[in-house]
Amino acid sequence: MHSFLTWILNGALIAIAVFIHYETLYSLARHLPNLSNVPPRYRVLLGVFVILIAHAVEIWVFALGCYSMIQLGLGNLFGMTTPDLLSDCVYLSWISFTTVGFGDVAANGDLRFLPGLEALTGFVLITWSASFLFIEMQKFWPMNKQVAHHPDSRDH
Repeated sequence: MHSFLTWILNGALIAIAVFIHYETLYSLARHLPNLSNVPPRYRVLLGVFVILIAHAVEIWVFALGCYSMIQLGLGNLFGMTTPDLLSDCVYLSWISFTTVGFGDVAANGDLRFLPGLEALTGFVLITWSASFLFIEMQKFWPMNKQVAHHPDSRDH
């Protein structure tokens, strides 16, 4: 029973994080072009800050999921933990989502699957953010259309 519940909860946490991220990027894609009173280069900067906030929210979703799974008896944290369980869950979530993975705080029991799944999800969402920002930079940053060719170059 515990394993099935663990996979349901892990799947739900991943789905929530992906949904938050999708909605954030979709909203940015829709609204950034309409901010005509904001210079184009600052639209990209605004996008960066909004995406950072979205990542923080997603990390907290995983942290609250971790905390809930501990309360349900699906595992616990060990290592360099503190008396503040929620704080430890948030810390584990930050290092997992960003794929830093120090290893000073770890999970046991069925909870041990969550940090790995969170790392995979975080890697995908961070990569998605980078791709999105690259596309937005291409739209909003002025690019010199003329390419200076070096005399020794063979591309002319």
